[in-house]
Amino acid sequence: QVQLVQSGGGLVRPGGSLRLSCAVSGWSLDYSAIGWLRQVPGKERELTAAINWSGDITHYTDAVKGRFTISRDNPKSMFYLQMNNLQPEDTATYYCGIDPFLKSDDPPGDLRPYYWGQGTQVTVSS
Repeated sequence: QVQLVQSGGGLVRPGGSLRLSCAVSGWSLDYSAIGWLRQVPGKERELTAAINWSGDITHYTDAVKGRFTISRDNPKSMFYLQMNNLQPEDTATYYCGIDPFLKSDDPPGDLRPYYWGQGTQVTVSS
């Protein structure tokens, strides 16, 4: 059984930082693209950041470029989203996801998760 367990969300002031973690069990990350998506009420889930299976190509939505960094640690079956200079518009529920079908030469921006984490709330407010 594949499980993705998220941690690291919470309340932070504007300009602050958080790191989200996604712990994976039951699946090897070695050949899977991974990503983070976020959703606010009333809107569709948005691909925020993604990284290909080899870790050398990343994708970020324009709103987070230069502030968020996605990373992966395959031996530990973990991946992360470092979020810096958080702003109120970053408030959302964040989900980690694995796309086991995305090929190595497909852009990570095409990621469509097949396995999902449970979601974690990030609230940016003063």
